Order: sequence, then C-alpha cells, then structure tokens
Amino acid sequence: MTTGRTRSATATTEAGEEQRPPDIAAIRASAGRALTTELSQEELDMLPRTLRGHIQRLIPEVAAAAAREPEDSVPRACARACTGEAHRKLRLGDGDTPLIRLSVVHKLARSVNALCDHFENLGGAAS
Repeated sequence: MTTGRTRSATATTEAGEEQRPPDIAAIRASAGRALTTELSQEELDMLPRTLRGHIQRLIPEVAAAAAREPEDSVPRACARACTGEAHRKLRLGDGDTPLIRLSVVHKLARSVNALCDHFENLGGAAS
C-alpha cells in the first residue's frame, strides 16, 4: 500500500529545468540564526531577504506535497493554512527601528521553520 508521500530527488519546472528539493538543513540553519536576539545591523539588513527567499522557495513545495494528501486530511489542511500565513508574512515591511526589524526577522524565521516542518511531515525530501 502506498501513501502518496514519496518524492523523487529532483523535480522538473514548467520550463523543463531540473530543480532539486530544498536543502532543509541549510534553510533551518538560516532560520535558527535569525531567531537569535543578537543580530548585527548587517544581519538585520540581509536576513529578511534571505528568509523571504526561503519562504518563496518552500511555499510551492509544501503546497505540492499537501495537494498529494486526501482532501479531508488534517496534515493537508494544516499545510495549506501554513502556506497562507507564509504568503501574508511575505507582505511584512522591513521595519523602521532595530526592534521592529528584529521582530520581522523573527516572524519570517518562524514561518520558514513551520514550512520546513510541513515539507518534512508531508514526505518532502529531508536533507
């Protein structure tokens, strides 16, 4: 009996290019660094872009994995809620003060971690 949760090592994009699964360990490392409270100004400038890139990379991966689940599955519903929330997080501004910038970085990092969790829980390739 198959669960529909298997995944090949690579996927093909609409343009026919081969795309590797996300490197979850590296993505989690970025998010982990972002969740510290002692970030330099340079990191506060760089991390939002990096984390938004991770979110943009993970949303379609998680959505595709969720789509393979049965319509009434709880993991599917949770993953879809997570991708919706991640889309909303992408609209956050960077913030005008260091404290707000740190808050935005933390929100983006938590969203990245949640997407990684759903990716792995839905049978995505773990790194």
